[in-house]
Amino acid sequence: MNVKMKATLAGAAAALAMASVPGTAMARDTISIVGSSTVYPFATVVAERFGRTGNATPKIESTGSGGGMKLFCQGVGTQHPDITNASRRMKKSEFELCQSNGVKDITEVKVGYDGIVIANSVKGKHIDLSLRDVFLALAKDVPNPDGSEELVANPYKTWKEVNPALPNTKIEVLGPPPTSGTRDAFNELAIEGGCKSFPWLKAIKGEDKSKYKAICRSVREDGAYVEAGENDNLIVQKLEKNPDAFGVFGYSFLDQNRGVVQAANVGGVEPTFEAIGSGDYPVSRSLYFYVKKAHVGVVPGIEGYVKEFTSEKAWGDQGYLGEKGLIPLGDDLRKSMAKQARSLKRSEERRVGKECRSRWS
Repeated sequence: MNVKMKATLAGAAAALAMASVPGTAMARDTISIVGSSTVYPFATVVAERFGRTGNATPKIESTGSGGGMKLFCQGVGTQHPDITNASRRMKKSEFELCQSNGVKDITEVKVGYDGIVIANSVKGKHIDLSLRDVFLALAKDVPNPDGSEELVANPYKTWKEVNPALPNTKIEVLGPPPTSGTRDAFNELAIEGGCKSFPWLKAIKGEDKSKYKAICRSVREDGAYVEAGENDNLIVQKLEKNPDAFGVFGYSFLDQNRGVVQAANVGGVEPTFEAIGSGDYPVSRSLYFYVKKAHVGVVPGIEGYVKEFTSEKAWGDQGYLGEKGLIPLGDDLRKSMAKQARSLKRSEERRVGKECRSRWS
Protein backbone atom coordinates (compact mmCIF):
# COMPACT_ATOMS: atom_id res chain seq x y z
CA MET A 1 0.00 0.00 0.00
CA ASN A 2 1.53 3.36 -1.04
CA VAL A 3 1.87 6.39 1.25
CA LYS A 4 -0.89 8.36 -0.48
CA MET A 5 -3.38 5.53 -0.09
CA LYS A 6 -2.44 5.10 3.58
CA ALA A 7 -3.01 8.81 4.18
CA THR A 8 -6.37 8.66 2.42
CA LEU A 9 -7.49 5.67 4.48
CA ALA A 10 -6.26 7.30 7.68
CA GLY A 11 -8.23 10.46 6.90
CA ALA A 12 -11.34 8.44 6.11
CA ALA A 13 -10.99 6.51 9.35
CA ALA A 14 -10.62 9.73 11.33
CA ALA A 15 -13.68 11.20 9.64
CA LEU A 16 -15.71 8.10 10.46
CA ALA A 17 -14.49 8.21 14.05
CA MET A 18 -15.53 11.84 14.34
CA ALA A 19 -18.88 11.19 12.73
CA SER A 20 -19.53 8.57 15.42
CA VAL A 21 -19.24 11.22 18.14
CA PRO A 22 -22.74 12.39 19.17
CA GLY A 23 -23.60 15.81 17.83
CA THR A 24 -20.75 16.03 15.31
CA ALA A 25 -21.29 17.19 11.76
CA MET A 26 -20.02 15.90 8.42
CA ALA A 27 -16.45 16.76 7.50
CA ARG A 28 -15.73 20.04 5.71
CA ASP A 29 -12.96 21.04 3.33
CA THR A 30 -12.03 24.44 4.77
CA ILE A 31 -10.13 25.13 7.99
CA SER A 32 -12.18 27.12 10.51
CA ILE A 33 -10.24 29.63 12.63
CA VAL A 34 -11.63 32.00 15.26
CA GLY A 35 -10.25 34.24 18.01
CA SER A 36 -8.10 37.28 18.63
CA SER A 37 -8.50 40.47 16.60
CA THR A 38 -4.79 41.13 17.20
CA VAL A 39 -3.67 37.81 15.71
CA TYR A 40 -6.32 38.04 12.97
CA PRO A 41 -4.24 40.07 10.44
CA PHE A 42 -1.27 37.72 10.83
CA ALA A 43 -3.44 34.62 10.48
CA THR A 44 -5.17 36.15 7.45
CA VAL A 45 -1.89 36.72 5.62
CA VAL A 46 -0.78 33.15 6.37
CA ALA A 47 -4.16 31.84 5.17
CA GLU A 48 -3.88 33.78 1.92
CA ARG A 49 -0.36 32.46 1.28
CA PHE A 50 -1.51 28.94 2.13
CA GLY A 51 -4.44 29.28 -0.26
CA ARG A 52 -2.13 30.19 -3.13
CA THR A 53 -0.49 26.76 -2.93
CA GLY A 54 -3.60 24.97 -4.14
CA ASN A 55 -5.25 24.54 -0.74
CA ALA A 56 -8.62 25.91 0.30
CA THR A 57 -8.10 29.29 1.99
CA PRO A 58 -9.00 28.95 5.68
CA LYS A 59 -12.04 30.85 6.97
CA ILE A 60 -11.01 33.23 9.77
CA GLU A 61 -13.35 35.09 12.12
CA SER A 62 -12.29 37.87 14.49
CA THR A 63 -14.26 36.99 17.63
CA GLY A 64 -11.82 38.15 20.32
CA SER A 65 -9.65 35.78 22.33
CA GLY A 66 -12.34 34.99 24.91
CA GLY A 67 -15.05 34.50 22.30
CA GLY A 68 -12.75 32.27 20.27
CA MET A 69 -11.92 30.11 23.28
CA LYS A 70 -15.62 29.57 24.00
CA LEU A 71 -16.27 28.45 20.43
CA PHE A 72 -13.12 26.32 20.24
CA CYS A 73 -13.85 24.56 23.54
CA GLN A 74 -17.47 23.67 22.74
CA GLY A 75 -16.49 20.25 21.47
CA VAL A 76 -14.93 17.96 18.87
CA GLY A 77 -16.63 17.82 15.49
CA THR A 78 -16.55 19.84 12.31
CA GLN A 79 -19.31 22.18 13.48
CA HIS A 80 -16.67 23.52 15.89
CA PRO A 81 -13.52 25.53 14.98
CA ASP A 82 -10.21 23.80 14.33
CA ILE A 83 -7.94 26.60 15.53
CA THR A 84 -8.34 29.59 17.81
CA ASN A 85 -6.06 32.61 17.94
CA ALA A 86 -5.33 34.35 21.24
CA SER A 87 -3.50 37.47 22.36
CA ARG A 88 -2.98 35.98 25.81
CA ARG A 89 -2.54 32.48 27.15
CA MET A 90 -5.42 30.06 27.62
CA LYS A 91 -6.98 30.49 31.06
CA LYS A 92 -7.52 27.67 33.54
CA SER A 93 -11.29 28.01 33.17
CA GLU A 94 -11.00 27.71 29.38
CA PHE A 95 -8.76 24.67 29.63
CA GLU A 96 -11.30 23.06 31.95
CA LEU A 97 -14.15 23.93 29.57
CA CYS A 98 -12.29 22.25 26.73
CA GLN A 99 -11.64 19.16 28.82
CA SER A 100 -15.25 18.90 29.97
CA ASN A 101 -16.44 19.04 26.35
CA GLY A 102 -14.06 16.37 25.13
CA VAL A 103 -11.46 18.69 23.62
CA LYS A 104 -8.59 16.79 25.20
CA ASP A 105 -5.77 17.14 22.70
CA ILE A 106 -4.71 20.75 22.21
CA THR A 107 -1.47 22.02 20.72
CA GLU A 108 -0.39 25.46 21.89
CA VAL A 109 1.83 27.57 19.64
CA LYS A 110 3.39 30.84 20.76
CA VAL A 111 3.88 32.80 17.55
CA GLY A 112 5.55 36.04 18.61
CA TYR A 113 5.14 39.21 20.62
CA ASP A 114 3.03 42.31 20.45
CA GLY A 115 2.80 45.51 22.43
CA ILE A 116 -0.42 47.13 23.56
CA VAL A 117 -0.27 50.79 22.69
CA ILE A 118 -2.16 53.78 24.04
CA ALA A 119 -2.42 56.00 20.99
CA ASN A 120 -3.98 59.22 19.83
CA SER A 121 -4.24 61.17 16.60
CA VAL A 122 -1.04 62.73 15.27
CA LYS A 123 -3.01 65.98 15.52
CA GLY A 124 -3.05 65.62 19.30
CA LYS A 125 -0.26 66.09 21.83
CA HIS A 126 2.28 63.30 22.24
CA ILE A 127 2.44 62.21 25.88
CA ASP A 128 4.46 60.03 28.21
CA LEU A 129 2.40 57.96 30.64
CA SER A 130 3.47 56.01 33.69
CA LEU A 131 1.61 52.83 34.62
CA ARG A 132 0.37 54.73 37.67
CA ASP A 133 -1.14 57.36 35.35
CA VAL A 134 -2.98 54.63 33.44
CA PHE A 135 -4.33 53.09 36.64
CA LEU A 136 -5.50 56.40 38.07
CA ALA A 137 -7.13 57.41 34.79
CA LEU A 138 -8.98 54.18 34.07
CA ALA A 139 -9.50 52.08 37.21
CA LYS A 140 -12.98 51.91 38.67
CA ASP A 141 -11.81 52.65 42.22
CA VAL A 142 -8.61 54.49 43.10
CA PRO A 143 -6.79 55.70 46.21
CA ASN A 144 -8.31 58.77 47.79
CA PRO A 145 -6.59 61.88 46.35
CA ASP A 146 -6.12 63.15 49.90
CA GLY A 147 -3.40 60.52 50.34
CA SER A 148 -5.25 58.28 52.78
CA GLU A 149 -5.18 54.51 52.32
CA GLU A 150 -8.78 54.12 51.24
CA LEU A 151 -10.45 53.58 47.88
CA VAL A 152 -12.94 55.96 46.31
CA ALA A 153 -14.90 55.90 43.06
CA ASN A 154 -12.61 57.30 40.37
CA PRO A 155 -12.97 61.11 40.59
CA TYR A 156 -10.60 62.08 37.78
CA LYS A 157 -12.16 63.81 34.78
CA THR A 158 -9.06 65.11 32.98
CA TRP A 159 -5.54 63.83 32.39
CA LYS A 160 -4.14 66.90 34.13
CA GLU A 161 -5.98 65.92 37.33
CA VAL A 162 -4.22 62.56 37.19
CA ASN A 163 -0.79 64.10 36.56
CA PRO A 164 -0.09 67.86 36.28
CA ALA A 165 2.38 67.12 33.46
CA LEU A 166 -0.42 65.74 31.24
CA PRO A 167 -2.82 67.73 29.02
CA ASN A 168 -5.89 69.41 30.48
CA THR A 169 -8.21 67.31 28.32
CA LYS A 170 -11.06 64.97 29.14
CA ILE A 171 -10.13 61.35 29.84
CA GLU A 172 -11.64 59.41 26.96
CA VAL A 173 -10.12 56.07 26.03
CA LEU A 174 -11.54 53.79 23.34
CA GLY A 175 -10.67 50.15 23.83
CA PRO A 176 -11.66 46.53 23.41
CA PRO A 177 -14.46 44.74 25.30
CA PRO A 178 -14.03 42.08 28.02
CA THR A 179 -14.07 39.27 25.42
CA SER A 180 -10.81 40.56 23.98
CA GLY A 181 -7.40 39.19 24.87
CA THR A 182 -6.06 42.71 24.39
CA ARG A 183 -8.39 43.89 27.15
CA ASP A 184 -7.28 41.04 29.43
CA ALA A 185 -3.62 41.82 28.82
CA PHE A 186 -4.12 45.57 29.16
CA ASN A 187 -5.90 45.11 32.49
CA GLU A 188 -3.13 42.84 33.77
CA LEU A 189 -0.07 44.65 32.42
CA ALA A 190 -1.08 48.30 32.45
CA ILE A 191 -3.84 48.84 34.99
CA GLU A 192 -2.60 46.27 37.49
CA GLY A 193 0.94 47.43 36.82
CA GLY A 194 -0.05 50.91 37.98
CA CYS A 195 -2.05 49.57 40.89
CA LYS A 196 1.04 47.79 42.23
CA SER A 197 2.86 51.11 42.42
CA PHE A 198 0.86 51.73 45.61
CA PRO A 199 2.49 49.49 48.25
CA TRP A 200 -0.67 49.17 50.36
CA LEU A 201 -2.66 47.97 47.34
CA LYS A 202 0.10 45.57 46.29
CA ALA A 203 0.05 44.08 49.79
CA ILE A 204 -3.59 43.03 49.36
CA LYS A 205 -2.49 40.36 46.86
CA GLY A 206 -0.90 38.31 49.65
CA GLU A 207 -4.02 38.62 51.79
CA ASP A 208 -6.89 38.21 49.33
CA LYS A 209 -6.17 37.53 45.64
CA SER A 210 -9.79 37.92 44.59
CA LYS A 211 -10.09 41.30 46.26
CA TYR A 212 -6.76 42.36 44.79
CA LYS A 213 -7.84 41.47 41.23
CA ALA A 214 -11.19 43.19 41.71
CA ILE A 215 -9.36 46.39 42.62
CA CYS A 216 -6.32 46.22 40.37
CA ARG A 217 -7.90 44.98 37.14
CA SER A 218 -11.14 46.94 37.24
CA VAL A 219 -12.08 49.44 34.56
CA ARG A 220 -14.29 52.43 35.23
CA GLU A 221 -17.79 52.41 33.76
CA ASP A 222 -18.66 56.10 33.84
CA GLY A 223 -17.86 56.86 30.20
CA ALA A 224 -14.14 57.55 30.49
CA TYR A 225 -13.42 54.13 29.00
CA VAL A 226 -15.51 53.36 25.92
CA GLU A 227 -15.83 49.78 24.68
CA ALA A 228 -15.30 50.04 20.94
CA GLY A 229 -15.76 46.39 19.94
CA GLU A 230 -13.25 44.00 18.42
CA ASN A 231 -12.55 46.14 15.34
CA ASP A 232 -9.27 47.97 15.96
CA ASN A 233 -9.57 49.80 12.63
CA LEU A 234 -12.76 51.41 13.93
CA ILE A 235 -10.85 52.76 16.95
CA VAL A 236 -8.25 54.30 14.65
CA GLN A 237 -11.01 55.97 12.61
CA LYS A 238 -12.57 57.45 15.76
CA LEU A 239 -9.21 58.80 16.92
CA GLU A 240 -8.84 60.62 13.62
CA LYS A 241 -12.11 62.42 14.32
CA ASN A 242 -11.30 63.24 17.94
CA PRO A 243 -7.65 64.29 18.57
CA ASP A 244 -8.25 64.47 22.34
CA ALA A 245 -9.27 60.80 22.63
CA PHE A 246 -6.92 57.84 23.08
CA GLY A 247 -7.26 54.27 21.87
CA VAL A 248 -5.97 50.92 23.11
CA PHE A 249 -4.89 48.35 20.50
CA GLY A 250 -2.00 46.20 19.34
CA TYR A 251 1.30 47.48 17.96
CA SER A 252 0.56 46.00 14.53
CA PHE A 253 -2.33 48.44 14.06
CA LEU A 254 -0.09 51.32 15.09
CA ASP A 255 2.46 50.13 12.56
CA GLN A 256 -0.19 49.96 9.83
CA ASN A 257 -1.47 53.46 10.61
CA ARG A 258 1.74 55.48 10.89
CA GLY A 259 1.03 59.09 10.00
CA VAL A 260 -2.52 58.82 11.32
CA VAL A 261 -1.98 57.89 14.97
CA GLN A 262 0.94 58.09 17.41
CA ALA A 263 1.62 56.03 20.52
CA ALA A 264 2.27 57.42 23.96
CA ASN A 265 5.50 56.37 25.64
CA VAL A 266 4.81 54.19 28.67
CA GLY A 267 7.25 54.48 31.54
CA GLY A 268 9.52 56.53 29.28
CA VAL A 269 9.73 53.76 26.68
CA GLU A 270 8.49 54.14 23.11
CA PRO A 271 6.65 51.05 21.77
CA THR A 272 9.09 50.06 19.05
CA PHE A 273 9.72 46.71 17.39
CA GLU A 274 12.94 46.33 19.38
CA ALA A 275 11.57 47.51 22.75
CA ILE A 276 8.63 45.12 22.56
CA GLY A 277 10.77 42.18 21.49
CA SER A 278 13.24 42.78 24.33
CA GLY A 279 10.49 43.26 26.92
CA ASP A 280 11.67 46.79 27.74
CA TYR A 281 8.28 48.20 26.78
CA PRO A 282 6.14 47.49 29.87
CA VAL A 283 2.91 46.62 28.04
CA SER A 284 4.23 43.73 25.92
CA ARG A 285 2.54 40.33 25.60
CA SER A 286 2.83 37.00 23.78
CA LEU A 287 0.55 35.89 20.95
CA TYR A 288 -0.69 32.33 20.43
CA PHE A 289 -2.84 29.97 18.46
CA TYR A 290 -4.29 26.64 19.61
CA VAL A 291 -4.95 23.63 17.41
CA LYS A 292 -7.59 20.96 18.05
CA LYS A 293 -5.61 17.80 17.37
CA ALA A 294 -8.74 15.65 16.92
CA HIS A 295 -9.49 17.59 13.71
CA VAL A 296 -6.09 16.92 12.14
CA GLY A 297 -6.56 14.40 9.34
CA VAL A 298 -10.29 15.09 9.23
CA VAL A 299 -10.33 18.69 8.05
CA PRO A 300 -7.73 18.86 5.25
CA GLY A 301 -4.87 21.31 5.42
CA ILE A 302 -4.47 21.91 9.16
CA GLU A 303 -0.93 20.54 9.27
CA GLY A 304 -0.01 22.51 6.15
CA TYR A 305 -1.41 25.76 7.54
CA VAL A 306 0.50 25.29 10.80
CA LYS A 307 3.67 24.52 8.84
CA GLU A 308 3.23 27.71 6.78
CA PHE A 309 2.64 29.87 9.88
CA THR A 310 5.70 28.47 11.65
CA SER A 311 8.01 28.65 8.64
CA GLU A 312 10.97 31.02 8.70
CA LYS A 313 9.64 32.78 5.62
CA ALA A 314 6.53 33.67 7.66
CA TRP A 315 7.48 34.26 11.30
CA GLY A 316 11.27 34.47 11.01
CA ASP A 317 13.40 37.57 11.57
CA GLN A 318 13.01 38.51 7.92
CA GLY A 319 9.58 36.89 7.48
CA TYR A 320 6.55 38.40 5.83
CA LEU A 321 4.67 38.58 9.15
CA GLY A 322 7.29 41.00 10.43
CA GLU A 323 6.20 43.36 7.68
CA LYS A 324 2.73 43.27 9.24
CA GLY A 325 4.02 44.12 12.71
CA LEU A 326 4.63 40.72 14.34
CA ILE A 327 7.66 40.80 16.65
CA PRO A 328 9.43 37.43 16.23
CA LEU A 329 10.37 35.02 18.98
CA GLY A 330 14.07 34.51 19.68
CA ASP A 331 15.83 32.01 17.40
CA ASP A 332 15.98 29.15 19.90
CA LEU A 333 12.40 29.55 21.09
CA ARG A 334 11.18 29.86 17.52
CA LYS A 335 12.89 26.59 16.59
CA SER A 336 11.44 24.71 19.56
CA MET A 337 7.97 26.15 18.92
CA ALA A 338 8.13 25.17 15.26
CA LYS A 339 9.08 21.63 16.23
CA GLN A 340 6.25 21.46 18.77
CA ALA A 341 3.73 22.93 16.34
CA ARG A 342 4.57 20.58 13.52
CA SER A 343 4.46 17.50 15.70
CA LEU A 344 1.06 18.71 16.96
CA LYS A 345 1.89 17.63 20.50
CA ARG A 346 -0.84 17.34 23.06
CA SER A 347 -0.97 20.30 25.47
CA GLU A 348 -1.69 18.54 28.74
CA GLU A 349 -2.54 20.63 31.79
CA ARG A 350 0.90 20.24 33.30
CA ARG A 351 2.43 21.81 30.17
CA VAL A 352 -0.24 24.35 29.21
CA GLY A 353 -0.41 25.48 32.80
CA LYS A 354 3.32 25.82 33.41
CA GLU A 355 3.43 29.58 32.86
CA CYS A 356 -0.06 30.09 34.22
CA ARG A 357 0.22 27.99 37.38
CA SER A 358 0.34 31.00 39.69
CA ARG A 359 -2.52 32.61 37.80
CA TRP A 360 -4.61 29.44 37.97
CA SER A 361 -4.06 28.79 41.69
